[in-house]
Amino acid sequence: MKKVELVDAVAEKAGLTKADATRALDATLEVIKDALVQGDKVPLVGFGTFSVSKRAAREGRNPRTGETVQIAARNSVSFKAGSALKDAVN
Repeated sequence: MKKVELVDAVAEKAGLTKADATRALDATLEVIKDALVQGDKVPLVGFGTFSVSKRAAREGRNPRTGETVQIAARNSVSFKAGSALKDAVN
């Protein structure tokens, strides 16, 4: 499902105009992003939890040359599906 299709579905389900649904979706995604940037978790009961995990620096190998390469530490976004979402999908 593309963003346009998601906006259409939200607009229909919530009785909103497409413009209002687009603004609501964009605002929701922006708030989630801002919370993750600050290092907060974003739990959505019945859906799942967005969180940031820290990945330590490590050594890797260049598959072409076999040379050892240093991989920098970084933050990674993760999503853990809630039980209601898991049950709905299965």
